[in-house]
Amino acid sequence: MGNPKGFIEIDRKVGGYRPVNERIFDYGEVEQTLNESDRKDQASRCMDCGIPFCHSSCPVESNIPEWQDAVYRGKWEEAYDLLSATNSFPEFTGRVCPAPCEKSCVLAIHEEAVTIRENECSIVEKAFDMGHVVEQIPSRRTGKKIAIIGSGPAGLSTADLLNKAGHSVTVFEQDDKVGGLLRYGIPDFKLNKTVIDRRINLFEKEGITFKVNTKVGVDLPANKLLKDFDAVCLACGAMEPRDLPAEGRNLKGIYFAMEFLRQQNKVISGQQIPETERLLARDKRVLVIGGGDTGSDCVGTSIRQKASFVTQIEILDKPPVKRSEDNPWPYWPNTLRTSSSHLEGCERRWNLATKRFVGTNGILTGVEVVQVEWIRENGRMIMKEIPGTIELIEADLVLLSMGFLSPSHKGLLDDLGVEYDERGNVRSIENATNLDKIFVGGDATRGASLVVWAIRSGRDAAKRIHKYVMDK
Repeated sequence: MGNPKGFIEIDRKVGGYRPVNERIFDYGEVEQTLNESDRKDQASRCMDCGIPFCHSSCPVESNIPEWQDAVYRGKWEEAYDLLSATNSFPEFTGRVCPAPCEKSCVLAIHEEAVTIRENECSIVEKAFDMGHVVEQIPSRRTGKKIAIIGSGPAGLSTADLLNKAGHSVTVFEQDDKVGGLLRYGIPDFKLNKTVIDRRINLFEKEGITFKVNTKVGVDLPANKLLKDFDAVCLACGAMEPRDLPAEGRNLKGIYFAMEFLRQQNKVISGQQIPETERLLARDKRVLVIGGGDTGSDCVGTSIRQKASFVTQIEILDKPPVKRSEDNPWPYWPNTLRTSSSHLEGCERRWNLATKRFVGTNGILTGVEVVQVEWIRENGRMIMKEIPGTIELIEADLVLLSMGFLSPSHKGLLDDLGVEYDERGNVRSIENATNLDKIFVGGDATRGASLVVWAIRSGRDAAKRIHKYVMDK
């Protein structure tokens, strides 16, 4: 700990966002950065606690107090080395992670947590600027060949560790570019895609092979995959969206959130979308159903597409602004989260359930909703409609953002014959499936979760695969 009084003498300071009236006209990253002096001051606030709750709350077990101290002392290379020891790409988590580490920081007791996520992002960007981040080509190869199905955060982290161990790694991606959810699920205003390309270029120099536009099980038969490789890791994510089978669901104007976000990201990358297939919010009344991060991304994207009005509804109660008594530190705070997109202008409402979709001549015009309350009965929370509260929300475009159920079973997973758990995810024990040579990592086995958890799961899968192929 470089400055034992840092947390007393220096207040928490964040970079903040670009002005609203500037950022809503482009898709550039909304977050700003502090200068180097301020960043060192913020790093000095870390108390190097006897029990670092931040470390234990971080899925990848980042050595947070150590690299905070390195930043304070201006040793950026050391900070990056400590940071990258547990995370293959801190430039991603430094931008999109909800930072469970900060929520469990001891200073969070007084709502003044250390700016861990922003410091993390600053470290990796500084390291790139200094030329410290260079390819690390393995000195020897084991002769073992590993296939990774999916190039999202889980697949990439699995590939990175296995390649560093000297194995020959091939990553198969069904889309036209590498990145999975990072590339086509997260808007550019949160994660510019040049950040992904920069890391992928490094991975390619280090020897990882990427094969895009390849749908394993269709373009590449599963039996050939098992024949050609010593081990296979399924890192295909959990992209089966939760639907809302209400009356009128077939009306034109209702889409899944990922359809909307994915298309906009493709447009930004320069791809041409036929006019008849284009999903645009321009001059439309947009209703986002679902209050999570993906819903928030839909809000920000709709605003940039010049929607006339944006509403976001959630079926659950409105969270409290402060922690409740039954939700103490250092647990994850079940409090109201307001994103940069929410600050750009949208109406947010809670305790609303969708009754039916309304339309004219097959085209959506509104959504009928009802107010609900949540009551505990026999230890369970039960939703009950409040009589006389039905209303119609006018809408021309509805985006369903209610989470994801499981990986898609149809195709590769069913053809392989992997077992599923009660939630429909790939069943695994220490990332191994019921099939020889077949392993799994990320959301495909955990269920839809955070990018940082996908990275951790991918690293665990890599260690399990390494042991398997070397024992063989």
